[in-house]
Amino acid sequence: MTPALSSFLLGALALIVPVLVAYSAWRAVTSARTPQGAVAWVVFLLAAPWFALPAYAVFGQHKLRGYRRERQASREATRALGETDATGQRDDRGPGCDTGTGGAAAGVAPFEQLANLPATRGNAAELLIDGEATFDAIFAAIDRARDYVLVQFYTISDDDLGNALAERLKAASRRGVAVRVIYDGVGSYGLPAAYRARLEEAGVRILDPRAARGPTWRFQVNFRNHRKTVIVDGHEGFTGGHNVADLYMGRDATYGPWRDTQVALRGPMVAQLQRAFAEDWHWATGEKLGEALCWTPEAQPEDLPGLIVPSGPADGPDTGALFFFTLITGARERVWIASPYFVPDAEVLAALKAAALRGCDVRLLVPDMADHYLPWLAAHAYFDEIRAAGIEVYRYEGGFMHQKVILVDGDRAAVGTANLDNRSFRLNFETMALIFDEGFADRVSAMLAADMEGARRMVHDLEEQPLWVRLGAPAARLLAPVL
Repeated sequence: MTPALSSFLLGALALIVPVLVAYSAWRAVTSARTPQGAVAWVVFLLAAPWFALPAYAVFGQHKLRGYRRERQASREATRALGETDATGQRDDRGPGCDTGTGGAAAGVAPFEQLANLPATRGNAAELLIDGEATFDAIFAAIDRARDYVLVQFYTISDDDLGNALAERLKAASRRGVAVRVIYDGVGSYGLPAAYRARLEEAGVRILDPRAARGPTWRFQVNFRNHRKTVIVDGHEGFTGGHNVADLYMGRDATYGPWRDTQVALRGPMVAQLQRAFAEDWHWATGEKLGEALCWTPEAQPEDLPGLIVPSGPADGPDTGALFFFTLITGARERVWIASPYFVPDAEVLAALKAAALRGCDVRLLVPDMADHYLPWLAAHAYFDEIRAAGIEVYRYEGGFMHQKVILVDGDRAAVGTANLDNRSFRLNFETMALIFDEGFADRVSAMLAADMEGARRMVHDLEEQPLWVRLGAPAARLLAPVL
């Protein structure tokens, strides 16, 4: 390269980079979901443009307005699906009404508003602890399917567990069961085309994320579908933290045993879970699944009151953040949360501290080991602050802990896919199954208490951590709006 050409290129960059920084800063201010996110991006872009511009191309909220509009259209197309009462009849009373959920009714209305779904009775919910119990139950349900199977995971891998799932789906399809599969293009970026081809040859409809609507670029990490859902015949439903990979069965030597939780549902909540799948399918394909699916699951004798709360970046309000905020601010005695990542926004952080200050037993269970170092480091920047307010932090040491569970007082608990971080609050599509019942809450309490017995209560401040943690934690916290 000649000196003249080098000089020309440097001059061009000197002109182009400020323009790109200014444009990106403007887009950040006009499209960020929170003021904190907008400020973080602007400061980052001005302070370190050579690093910030590529980062904004990957993590920024730009290009998503059109996706949000189309996503909202899919929501409107599926809005009436799954709105049933405990008897399986259509409930046209609208959100926020007296749904007959017994003693929990006073606390249900905000969640009905967030979900745009009525709470229902007549549900059954079983905790599935760890991979063996989860996939034994899921595979057994698929094997007894008669009409259809709906499968959605953030990650599907072409390994032993992924192939075991594929074989059951192929067998179901060959006996006349309609099978539909959704997976996320980022979470499953390593899934080979041959895996999809094997399922398609057996008659399974499996979506190729690269051919679907929405962000299709592998490095577009926002607007990801983080849901994990299996529905069989409209009567059985599953959601929780597990993805389809050997890692989630505890077969990875790096992470060792994998601690996760799924919930198996029966009753009207299955129709609500199914509606979220139908919306995702319509968004990706334009196909309406209403008449092809069963929307009247039988009420169960357990008669648990509850509802499904889906959330995502196309919501008007920040449903994911408001879900946690509302549960925490309504607590009278206890808030126990298990999450692999702890990067809360200011409002949820304040709600947690306020709950502890008013005398609630507030506990946070997080993994001791890291699978993604940025959110793991960022969490350390919050621990001193919440511990000073009286919140106990437990570091799970029996392998990697990936469950997403929140328990409030003695009568409400939620299991699902949402982490306690900004990505789940505002950037990903998530699902939480919320149950208002003392018996179910007791089972969740016993499960989390056992997990805490295998954990180490945190007693050391950040200044007592290794040097790389002391330096990395505050730096990682600067990226909290996108972690």
